Amino acid sequence: MKFVSGVSQGNTLGNTKDSVIKRGFGTNDDGSILRDGVRSVVSKNFGATTERVEVLKGPASLLYGIMDPGGVVNVVSKRPQLESYNAISGRASAYAHGRDGSGGSFDSTGGLGDSRLAYRMVMDYEDEDYWRNFGIHRESLVAPSLAWYGDTTQVVLSYEHREFLYPFDRGTALDPRTNHPLDIPRTRRLDEPFNEMEGRSDLTQLSVDHQFNDNWKSHFGYSWNRETYDANQLRINAINAATGAVTRSNDATHGAVSTDSFAIADLEGTFQIAGFQNDLQVGVDDEKRKIFRSDLLRQTARSSFNYLNPVYGRESPSSTVSASDSDQTDKLRATSLFAQDSFHLNEQWILVAGARYQTYDQIAGRGRPFVANTNINGQKWLPRGGIVYKYNDVLSFYGSYTQSLKPSSTIAPLSSGVVIDSAVLPEQARSYELGAKLDIPGRITATAAVFDIRKKNILVSQFNDATKLTDWRTSGEARSRGIELDVAGELTDRWSVISSFALLDAKITKDPLYKGNELWNVARRTAAVSAVYDWGSIIGGGDRLRTGAGAHYVGERPGDSANSFALPAYTVADAFASYDTKVDEHKLNIQFNVKNLFDRTYYTSSANRYFVSVGDTRQFILSTTLEF
Repeated sequence: MKFVSGVSQGNTLGNTKDSVIKRGFGTNDDGSILRDGVRSVVSKNFGATTERVEVLKGPASLLYGIMDPGGVVNVVSKRPQLESYNAISGRASAYAHGRDGSGGSFDSTGGLGDSRLAYRMVMDYEDEDYWRNFGIHRESLVAPSLAWYGDTTQVVLSYEHREFLYPFDRGTALDPRTNHPLDIPRTRRLDEPFNEMEGRSDLTQLSVDHQFNDNWKSHFGYSWNRETYDANQLRINAINAATGAVTRSNDATHGAVSTDSFAIADLEGTFQIAGFQNDLQVGVDDEKRKIFRSDLLRQTARSSFNYLNPVYGRESPSSTVSASDSDQTDKLRATSLFAQDSFHLNEQWILVAGARYQTYDQIAGRGRPFVANTNINGQKWLPRGGIVYKYNDVLSFYGSYTQSLKPSSTIAPLSSGVVIDSAVLPEQARSYELGAKLDIPGRITATAAVFDIRKKNILVSQFNDATKLTDWRTSGEARSRGIELDVAGELTDRWSVISSFALLDAKITKDPLYKGNELWNVARRTAAVSAVYDWGSIIGGGDRLRTGAGAHYVGERPGDSANSFALPAYTVADAFASYDTKVDEHKLNIQFNVKNLFDRTYYTSSANRYFVSVGDTRQFILSTTLEF
């Protein structure tokens, strides 16, 4: 996704969660990453089962419900195929300083006799050293699926089981004298080897699609997913730059369980009214989500630590349960009805109108005994409108207006001590967008867009140096407006390119403290370009060589809501070479990748001045895939 305009990495909670900022908005728990069109509480969603990734920008609540206005990322999974396919892959990786890794995957699909049933089995395993001075990343996945392809009905049932061990790495910290990252080797961690997250996730999905006739079809989808984990997190909350002494808190989360149940049913059809074509979609969805963290451990580190001369291993994992922080709970029930019609005035002009009726009920809080800091329910109509002008078969123009909604909620208490109840309005956003799309089949696709998004009633967080806690409060309004350009395709029979550019003006427009500040972790400028050259056959026999390289640029951006420091701009380049050949008529692919080609030091995001994520150092990856 680094080659998609207006998309960048957000706060990944120490590399334990996916976090994508879209058009200035997005967090690691905003619900904007979907699995096959339905919501997921799984922390990592991109892996061996991924077929492709779709990015839908702008407020998308009409189709996908409660979320931030920046857009959604839909991870489309591999499905069973009736045609037989089998592949086995192996890979080896290496960072500097002897930090190595290996892994492998297996993918098998095909029909089951003449029954119209098809199966798929995907398995994957990864075991690699973390690129910094200690840590291990280990992950395994098993994902069976079964499909039935009838004449008018398709049914797909899938399951994915994943077990994982991640380094819980909050990165580096800022030198208070310079407001820049500490002048230490980027590989040096400031925590302990027990800083890691270990857990498992399960994802079950059912989809049923039925074609009534040439004009009408229906879809039903259901997803149940669950993730459990335990995590130790020894983290910094103060630095004495003169001596190098670091104050650390020894924290942990034990017994964390997140579950989500989501169902959707919709009907799509095309019909004529007075000679005008209408494309109608109506549907209903329902979601039950619960996030629960049982034991929250909190204690001050018992040993001293100096970032200039670190000595590890003198601290043990936390053992003190904090009753006031434990039993963290966030329960959401959301139900909605939605409808949209595309009215074709003629072959060139299309009018789009729709609305979603969204209801929600949410309670969140913590403590033993439990204290609710959020207790809300409500409902709202969310309209959408648009217009499309098809200039010709390859070029079209569009304009749109959309709204989105996300209830204001927090597990932790607000800094004012006020409970968020139904009198507190939900976070609401509206977006205007104008754009153009070019699609030359077999050659080039390009899009250009200008947009203006305004979001109000937002929650703002800021680290409090006095209390060493994160304060939360409601704010007024934030705005993100900008320009985006995307181009992809084949320039010639041998050259293909992907490029993008985004210019954002993302600011807080109403707030007693931060009015005029830029949005946290959001760069004003981002750009990317990638080119691939197809050399064709090298030695004959059906072989093929391709080489390519790309780079992405992220501009300077503020590291917190107060704009008290900035993360520097960076450009990171990657390169690859891929060779296809045959072994006894079986296809064999050998690929060599280099990530961070020039070994740049860069910082991807921050949670506060003590949690600044460091980008990976240069990595070499060699992989082979044999099809049989």
